[in-house]
Amino acid sequence: MKEEENVFKVGDKIVYPAHGVGIIEGIEEISVEGQNLVFFSIRILEKEVLIKVPIDKVEKVGLRKIITDSSVKDIMDILTQPPTAQEGEKVSWTVRHREYAEKIKSGSIEEVAEVYRDLMQLRKGKELSFGERRILENAQQFLIGEISEAKQISPEEAKELLKSLFQEEGEE
Repeated sequence: MKEEENVFKVGDKIVYPAHGVGIIEGIEEISVEGQNLVFFSIRILEKEVLIKVPIDKVEKVGLRKIITDSSVKDIMDILTQPPTAQEGEKVSWTVRHREYAEKIKSGSIEEVAEVYRDLMQLRKGKELSFGERRILENAQQFLIGEISEAKQISPEEAKELLKSLFQEEGEE
């Protein structure tokens, strides 16, 4: 990656798709197998772990900036749309699982929102399997982390915001 393409700097909050929301704490040069490589030191906020990502691998791992507060509305719109899979369409769990895992791995908040929405809708009609619940929890944590940062609200408030979109009438 060329220096002028490097859009991140120390202090930037970012999304690392495999780990969640983080903050760039430093940029350092490390010698690896006789080669000097430049790394971002990223603290993952939810897990309080430090990860080093080579600057030239940023695009490959999907590192990106946090969405803006105004983009949260677009995410809410996705969450309130009908599910992707049509009613009556029989899609095997294995196919769905693979699709959902790819969407979450992509790091695209829009795709993660689609997974969350689809599983929340599916949950209304049947009990989710263990694997489905795990993917739903991952998608929810991803959304909570990014929405709370974008809107400058607590993770609890972001969780309540998501939850409010899927409450049945009369449900508290």
